[in-house]
Amino acid sequence: MTTSGPLTDDGLVQLLTPTGERVDHPDYTPRVAHLDDEALRGLWRDMVLVRRFDTEATALQRQGELGLWAQCLGQEAAQVGSGRALAPQDYVFPSYREHGVAHTRGLDLTELLRLFRGVDHGGWDPTDVNFHLYTLVIGSHTLHATGYAMGVQRDGAVGTGDPGRDTAVVTYFGDGATAQGDVNEALVFAAVNNAPLVLFCQNNQWAISEPTTRQARVPLAARGPGFGVPSVRVDGNDVLACYAVTAEALERARSGGGPTLVEAFTYRMGAHTTSDDPSRYRSAAEEDYWRQRDPIDRLTTYLTATGALTDAFRAEVEAEADALGERTRTFVRALGRPETSTMFEHVYATPHAVVDAERAWFEQYEASFAGGEQR
Repeated sequence: MTTSGPLTDDGLVQLLTPTGERVDHPDYTPRVAHLDDEALRGLWRDMVLVRRFDTEATALQRQGELGLWAQCLGQEAAQVGSGRALAPQDYVFPSYREHGVAHTRGLDLTELLRLFRGVDHGGWDPTDVNFHLYTLVIGSHTLHATGYAMGVQRDGAVGTGDPGRDTAVVTYFGDGATAQGDVNEALVFAAVNNAPLVLFCQNNQWAISEPTTRQARVPLAARGPGFGVPSVRVDGNDVLACYAVTAEALERARSGGGPTLVEAFTYRMGAHTTSDDPSRYRSAAEEDYWRQRDPIDRLTTYLTATGALTDAFRAEVEAEADALGERTRTFVRALGRPETSTMFEHVYATPHAVVDAERAWFEQYEASFAGGEQR
């Protein structure tokens, strides 16, 4: 770990050390004071289940059942901690590896796999769980989130003092996206409009094969003040700190205090996607360093030491994880293959002449193979 630059751990908000010890923070400890043993076990369960699902999806891709998969291995604390701080009315704009956030919003994780199998443009109705469809274009969804937040603001659902009405919007993106113009434009619009938006950057230190040191010379959170956006850096492998920091940012947004940039400093323990080979650009020593800072292990150590994590509960969650794994495999293998013509559906909300012409050409092209003839 460096002492300066974008990889420094100086100034990170931390409530649970890598060795599983609770530490006090004057601003953020009070924000997790209400989390009793049952709630902490719930966070541990969330992370374990998400990791099991992630592992199953990776295996399914290797077996040819999925076209691609983006792992969230190592980022469970950032996602579960921030996701559990959300209120039901809050709205999330994810990128494409926010499986932990999807879980906390109540989305059946198997629905994520329709996209990665290539049978659906998304797989779920965003309005059911206030969790938008995954976005594969890097950074573009941060503008969608900003616009949505401005809409929430204009609808009068901010700063009313009604905890069931006041709404915040959260958008998740990686460190690589911060080099995109869209993210910077989102910060501009969010700032000048005082939008109720939390921009949550999971800095997993690698934009595919490009390290954060090739993207910035200072911590990514330092960009926020330049736009007039309050910023905070948090230990992204500390589920308690991620919960606390996000809770504060959400409170600011819902009360009319405007946007916040959160940088969760974590590590992508797996590959960028299953088409990537991280051994070509990073060392085994680096991976081992972060493996010792595993977000699930540190909470396991703490809960075991306090007696909150019993053998019975661990066995219960293990059985639940096994059932999730089996259900995931069964779900994917039953999806089948859609008609190729369905690729033209849902491209636009209304009829579109170009799409109609392309569909007609494709139907004619497919028909040309009838009877074994090809032209």
